[in-house]
Amino acid sequence: MDKIIQGVLDFKKNVYPERKDLFGVLVDQGQSPEVLFITCSDSRIDPNLLTGSHPGDIFICRNAGNIIPPHMNQTGGMTASIEFAVAVLGVRHIIVCGHTDCGAVKGALDLESVKGLPHVKEWLGHCRSAMEIVRERNDIAGDQPVPTCHLDEAIEENVLQQVQHLRTHPVVAAKLATNKIEIHGWVYDIKSGTIRCSRGNDNEFSDFNALYAGIISKLSGQDK
Repeated sequence: MDKIIQGVLDFKKNVYPERKDLFGVLVDQGQSPEVLFITCSDSRIDPNLLTGSHPGDIFICRNAGNIIPPHMNQTGGMTASIEFAVAVLGVRHIIVCGHTDCGAVKGALDLESVKGLPHVKEWLGHCRSAMEIVRERNDIAGDQPVPTCHLDEAIEENVLQQVQHLRTHPVVAAKLATNKIEIHGWVYDIKSGTIRCSRGNDNEFSDFNALYAGIISKLSGQDK
């Protein structure tokens, strides 16, 4: 806690004064982020640090396993946040970002390992389609836990399946149908700092620079 308190003191003394004008604009004009960033609660991920973004740039939703429950009439925090970001804030892009060494996906690989955590076990049920795909692909019996050697594959598949869940939300479906929004699936490698990604309807992951080559080229031209 000492480190947190010291950080708040530093923010008030050094960081806030340097960005006082920005915070003033955000108060007067409100927020208008272009991106909804859905990621895991894992403390090793910092969305702002990863994307080089500032206050007001991205609307962040976090939970264990970067899970997006399929749309249902029962209201939940993720459903409400997605609806608000898309329908009210008008975000143009949604990024679903998983990461290596994900504890939630480890739990989904072997639900018996979290049987003493009933709420966690139920939450990880939203990963089931991803785990079943990994089982089928690797001929793993349904009554056996998925070996951890398939963790990286499961992490990527979980992102792809959460993207599919995202498409079931009416506000998202409407914007996709009119090409007013784009969905991106990312997997962040904590150790290397690299990102593998899928875009649109892609079902496979590619190198970040290769997939966004056009945008990177345009940005490089602007820097000259």
